[in-house]
Amino acid sequence: MDSSTQQRIQSLISSSPVFVFMKGNKLMPQCGFSNNVVQILNSLGVSFETFDVLSDMEIRQGIKEFSDWPTIPQVYVNGEFIGGSDILIELYNSGELRETLTVALGS
Repeated sequence: MDSSTQQRIQSLISSSPVFVFMKGNKLMPQCGFSNNVVQILNSLGVSFETFDVLSDMEIRQGIKEFSDWPTIPQVYVNGEFIGGSDILIELYNSGELRETLTVALGS
């Protein structure tokens, strides 16, 4: 990945306390896994921003290298990679996700 793509990714992640790289956007997810993440975050009442990886192939490939994680969606909280759909579901079901977000967002 070139440095400009890496800088763009870092800038996107830094733009919101909770940031999701996904297929589609939070109003219209384009795959079931992305929809799962949106539904979980919405159910917790969390404000978050998204980037549609289908709109930019450099970001789509670059984010996989950046996080060393092969799949989309990818969720970041305060700049830290949390995981994808399966991990978010596990964290949500165990109650850890609410706790993590509460601490991270200071609410």
